[in-house]
Amino acid sequence: MDVQEIADRLEIGELLARYVRAVDGGEWALLDSVFTEDAIIDFSASGGVRGDREAIKRWLAEVLAAWPGRQHLIGAVTMSVDGDEARVSASFADTLAPSRSTIAATEPGFIRGGGWYHHRLIRTPDGWRSRELIQEQSWRTFA
Repeated sequence: MDVQEIADRLEIGELLARYVRAVDGGEWALLDSVFTEDAIIDFSASGGVRGDREAIKRWLAEVLAAWPGRQHLIGAVTMSVDGDEARVSASFADTLAPSRSTIAATEPGFIRGGGWYHHRLIRTPDGWRSRELIQEQSWRTFA
């Protein structure tokens, strides 16, 4: 790997971390530094919606209010960088909890799942941004 590829991989890793921080922390404005303004984001595989960045921010804020305890883990990242475009797939595991307080794992309202996030990225003057995200749901459990 040359220095540019290493730098790109580090920056893309930071982009994935910002996405998780935004969703888990309810920092919806932070998604502006993850997605292009015209990005298409598709959560339909898990029963969600497909829309542009602003529609997804509104939808996430509304839907995730029911699960204040949220944690997404990203791993097994593969990427292919070609100039100013990249394709990135990253596995995820998530837990949505009905409370941030200590509760039993069998408490009703827990949702756990996993799958893959598939991004199509572009290099912008502000750094790498996702132009498209497609969620691939592999599994989901409810308590």
